[in-house]
Amino acid sequence: MGHPPSGGFPHDALLYDSLDQLLGTVVPFVRDGLDAGDAAVVAVRPDSAVLLREALGDDPRVVVLDEDRVYGPRTPAAISAFRRLAKEHGPGGGRRVRVIGELDFGPTERDWLEWERYESVINEALRGWDLWGLCIYGADRHPDAVLESARRTHGQLVTPTSRTPNPAYTDPATYLRSLPIPDEPLERTPPRLLAGDVTDFIGLRHAVAAELAGVAASADLVEDFLLAVDEMTSNAVRHGLPPVTLRLWTATDRLVCTITDGGPGWDDPFAGYGPAHGEDLSRGGMGLWLARQLCDHVDITGGEHHPGDGTISVRLTTHLP
Repeated sequence: MGHPPSGGFPHDALLYDSLDQLLGTVVPFVRDGLDAGDAAVVAVRPDSAVLLREALGDDPRVVVLDEDRVYGPRTPAAISAFRRLAKEHGPGGGRRVRVIGELDFGPTERDWLEWERYESVINEALRGWDLWGLCIYGADRHPDAVLESARRTHGQLVTPTSRTPNPAYTDPATYLRSLPIPDEPLERTPPRLLAGDVTDFIGLRHAVAAELAGVAASADLVEDFLLAVDEMTSNAVRHGLPPVTLRLWTATDRLVCTITDGGPGWDDPFAGYGPAHGEDLSRGGMGLWLARQLCDHVDITGGEHHPGDGTISVRLTTHLP
């Protein structure tokens, strides 16, 4: 496949429909990397891991990790995990960690969307890290919408005999702005809690906690959701314009909270996939990043990010078991 120039983040996709295509692409990719001094990490589904282990043998230089350990339940954690892989396994000297990844996009279109966003975001979020990603997509393992997303989020397509520029690849910012904001039917119903013109944080937290007290879920899950609400309400008051309004809904299968302020919003489709000020956490800027880790879905509408009526809204959703 050759070796990409330093910098950037080579992000390749293999769309395969046979075992021969899978092994005929991944095995040479790993072995060529090891011969060149790169490291190799395999983070794929268990059945794929068995196949690749058998094909690659017992080479101790190949690190095979549980996909759940790398990707985790939410996208910002996956980005942090890949950065750790670069630090822990990077051989240095301009060489890379070659990562073979296979995502489980989840059972619903709503779940797919989060990971489709992720596959685009990492083109920027992992830029400059010593990583080379090869994502594998089985034609019989992923829905057509996910396969189409793969074609738009990977700069190169690979086969057993080639690595070529992907003509369908879309600039990440353009692609992220094009993704839909899913409808939430609860927002068309009266909220369980409505707080307008928020100024009393302590009182509001007590009010939200009281409404969540009867939810049939673990204390940790409820506390995570409450912390995300705190962070987003604080962000709206500090960085937005009044009035700040909070609406909370509870259902048997999910918690939903929407925090709205008067704008002006921002035009950064990558916001919240890492701390706003990088690894210097002492500078703050972690609110949206924390919310994306604490909730299953974070959707932003309005403002410059998604033009609407001049307001900006952050919707937090957590699934109940």
